[in-house]
Amino acid sequence: MNQLHKIAAGFLAFVVITSCNKYQKLEFNVDKPESVATQEEIDAYPALKSYINRVSQPVFRWGVALGLQEYLDKGVKYRLANRNFDEIVLGYEMKHGAVVQADGSLDLAKVKSLLQTAGEAGMQVYGHTLMWHANQNASYLKGLISPLLVTAPAYPNDLNSAGLKDNSFANWTKLNGGNSISVVAGTGMGTGNNAVELNANGGATDLQLVSPGIAINRAHKYEVVMYVRSNGVGEGRISFEGLNNNTPLVDWTKSGTPTATFTTGISWKEIRFTINDFAADNIKLHFDLKNKAGVSYYIDINNLYVYDTQGAPVINNLVANGNFESGGGWGGWGGNSSRGVTADGMGVGNKGKAFYVTNPAKSANYWDVQTSYDFAAPLENGATYELSFWVKGTAPGIIRPELQSANYSSNGFGQVQVTTDWQLVTISTTATASDRSRLVYSYGEFAGTVYIDDVVLKNAKATGGSTTVVEKTAAEKKYILTEALDKWMSGMVGAGKSVVKAWDVVNEPMNDGSPYELKTGVGKTNMASDEFYWQDYLGKDYAVTAFKMARQYGNATDIHFINDYNLEFNLDKCRGLIAYVNYIESQGAKVDGIGTQMHIDINANKDNIAAMFKLLAATGKMIKVSELDMGVGVKTTAATAEHYKAQADMYKYVIDKYFELIPAKQRYGITIWSPLDSPVGSGWRPGEPVGLWTEGYVRKLAYSAVAKALEANAK
Repeated sequence: MNQLHKIAAGFLAFVVITSCNKYQKLEFNVDKPESVATQEEIDAYPALKSYINRVSQPVFRWGVALGLQEYLDKGVKYRLANRNFDEIVLGYEMKHGAVVQADGSLDLAKVKSLLQTAGEAGMQVYGHTLMWHANQNASYLKGLISPLLVTAPAYPNDLNSAGLKDNSFANWTKLNGGNSISVVAGTGMGTGNNAVELNANGGATDLQLVSPGIAINRAHKYEVVMYVRSNGVGEGRISFEGLNNNTPLVDWTKSGTPTATFTTGISWKEIRFTINDFAADNIKLHFDLKNKAGVSYYIDINNLYVYDTQGAPVINNLVANGNFESGGGWGGWGGNSSRGVTADGMGVGNKGKAFYVTNPAKSANYWDVQTSYDFAAPLENGATYELSFWVKGTAPGIIRPELQSANYSSNGFGQVQVTTDWQLVTISTTATASDRSRLVYSYGEFAGTVYIDDVVLKNAKATGGSTTVVEKTAAEKKYILTEALDKWMSGMVGAGKSVVKAWDVVNEPMNDGSPYELKTGVGKTNMASDEFYWQDYLGKDYAVTAFKMARQYGNATDIHFINDYNLEFNLDKCRGLIAYVNYIESQGAKVDGIGTQMHIDINANKDNIAAMFKLLAATGKMIKVSELDMGVGVKTTAATAEHYKAQADMYKYVIDKYFELIPAKQRYGITIWSPLDSPVGSGWRPGEPVGLWTEGYVRKLAYSAVAKALEANAK
């Protein structure tokens, strides 16, 4: 009998013998694999937040970072966060770049939905972050401070400004404040240009300058164009002689709302509107400016116009809708490129629309990706043509415009170097054939998106339509950006105040190379598209302004933090941050707490970590470990049991030292920045096992180490 038959016979005999007896458990055990036993032990730990002693530590917040949609979806991460943590912080969606739109408006719909969902779950939301150099809508902010582009109308000027240009005031009348009205050299728009200065002295009489008479066609519409600024907040209007209503309500600045007057400030403001309510064949303009103490007004002379919109143009732009405001773009082709017209507010200076072309990757030939605009009639053979346009890109690169015939022969304008900031390009070429019938741009040498606006192509013999580029002064930039910051702060803090009780007001201010100095973008090349250094324009007090605004628009009891990274790596940076906090408070703002980002690994210097906590504790401020995660020095695929043990030990060390060295009254809390390991190729610290859970939501040894640390310090 073979062995198999012996086993079968034995098993049959066992069945026969036991079939008439009650089942009894066999007396033998099988040992569990050590890994299974260890995992069961880890899984037996309660939820992490259950270890927090709310009596002895009523302020302490145990936080976690996650995405807005992850929480709104109410999936696994929503449940993980609610079960284990009592505060969430969004990695991106409450930052300037995520909320501020191309026209400067704030899209807070999803943020408000998140706040409502968190509030209903009893979850605190930590505000991250109000002022930073990264994750900004840098395009919008740069547009605010970009040069003012002033293109003269393509029609004859019916306003006789000769008396202003020669400073004689011939045919002009100074009705009020005559001694305070003069032409001052170099105060106009652009280098060396002049302006009329109306110098207020705070008297009872407003300033008034009256133009010469203007002959008009009563059946036509006329446009009035003026550029005005003042050295302080001012107010004015343009009234008339010769209209049925000489003091009309006017939408002076295209805001959509007619008003009796307009306001003025330190930046040049365009006043542009049409009139057709004529009661006579001649009209006069009265420039009426409020007499306010210490306020002087300036009216640019070279760009002061009254012209007939139905008259004969002095310049004919051969590119219809070159500003793309009608929404129509150009045709094109090539590779996987796409093209179209942007949303309103994305044009040059954040005004109107622009045309864009996206070329995902450079092509073999520059002509492989092109756009084309067809002229109404072929160009003049032998004539020189001037092309001007504004352009910027999402990256530096090259494009090439040319005048082309149907047989693809052309006259090129040469290479145009594109930068990430708007720039005005003015170039020319001569048509050498009688069938040049289209304007072609080539983008094959560019990878990314190119934006083009205000395209003008004209015969060089044509006059008029000149362009003035007005650079903004440092004072103007500071004023404009302070207004933009106020709009952002009031909108975001105001929207969050019912749920958000703590904010990162200023993030990562200190320079890594010079840790007692602020970061700067000056001299930095190849900045990311979302980088914008507020401090380069607002100065050292940029954080002072931010903390004051956060206090103004939030709750009186909100806790306001300043936050930075590598404080445990570079103790001088920690000292530099503390010194800057002292400076901020010396200027009248209040900083409640300091956050330390700790994106570290198992090789971090423990002595430095302890020294950092001692330095921070000595400030008397609330201290927050704002972004804690722990690398193991290798990717997940190469991590060993020893790596995970070292990771768990370092997590426990950081938490233990925080509780040991930060007094209880100063412990705001700790936030786990990456609760899950990141997959290879995506996420935060991609491919590194930095979390307390695996990608599959399995608790790691680090989870039990953190639980033990919280339990040991729950007193």
